[in-house]
Formats: sequence, C-alpha cells, structure tokens
Amino acid sequence: MAKDIFHEVVKTALSKDGWTITHDPYRILALGKDVQVDLGAEKPIIAAEKGMERIAVEVKSFINPSFTYDFHLALGQYLNYLLLIEEQEPERELYLAVSEEIYETHFHNLAIQKAINRYQIKIVVFDPTNLIKQWIK
Repeated sequence: MAKDIFHEVVKTALSKDGWTITHDPYRILALGKDVQVDLGAEKPIIAAEKGMERIAVEVKSFINPSFTYDFHLALGQYLNYLLLIEEQEPERELYLAVSEEIYETHFHNLAIQKAINRYQIKIVVFDPTNLIKQWIK
C-alpha cells in the first residue's frame, strides 16, 4: 500500500505530541476484511485511572484537483475503517489527519461540516513542521 505524502510528517508530529507509534501500518482484520490504516498509536492516559489511550490515524493529503472528490473518498474510507475497528478493537479511536492548510481552506464549508458532524468524524490537524495543531472530536 502506498503511503500518503504526509505520512512521515504525521508520524513525527504524533511522536512529538507524546504518542508512541505502535503500528505502521495498523492492520484491521475484522469481518472478513484485511485493510491497513496508516498509523496506530497509544499514549498513557493522565487521569485518575490507569490505562492507555489508543488511536488509529488515516492520513490524507487532498492533492487531487477536486477537493470534493478527495473528501468523498476519505469519508468512505474513514467510515469503512471505523466499522472494522469497532469490531477488532472498539476502544481504539479513529482520526482523519489533514494539514492545517486544507483544514482552514476547505473544512469550514457548511456541507463538509454537516458530514463531519453527522458521521462524528474525529480529525487531527497538523502542519508541515511536524506539529499537531488541533484535535477535533
């Protein structure tokens, strides 16, 4: 499977944000499917209880001429991965990683916001300097 052009940027950004990369890629073996999400990571939960917070991150660059086309592909992939992750490891949260530029330019569009809200898409916004800018749940 080909890695997204921002794969290493997001991987480094997650590490800088305190995450331990546990899977590269994160394989999903559920419901008769064998697919790969870009990254799996975990981070100790700092709270009154012990445990680990686990995530899977699908990185998308949105480099095609049509943002709408890329978004539809990303949305379908996200929802399919979410379904499979819920079967394999329900405590792991799935995030869609997008660059700060793409997020600021396109993700405030009303139609995009409606889809994000309807399907409860979790987003991690990063910048090219390998930093996580925002977690959106």
